[in-house]
Amino acid sequence: MILYSLRCTCDHEFDEWFDNMADYDRRKADGTLACPACGGHQVAKAIMAPRVGKTADTPAAPCGAPSCGNPGGCPMMGMG
Repeated sequence: MILYSLRCTCDHEFDEWFDNMADYDRRKADGTLACPACGGHQVAKAIMAPRVGKTADTPAAPCGAPSCGNPGGCPMMGMG
């Protein structure tokens, strides 16, 4: 499943789930994709910011290497 932010030509923004990228393309092409606010069928993907699971202040999980967690960085990430 993939969540897209969409926008119609009336500038209504809404989110919709799709099975995959091809599902969005198919529904757009066959006219079954519509704005829930106005019913318009001219809908396009809106610019989206990526959702990241971790915040900047959350430390990364150790990789299990003996030196992981050392101030020098993780050798598995090429930083040690």
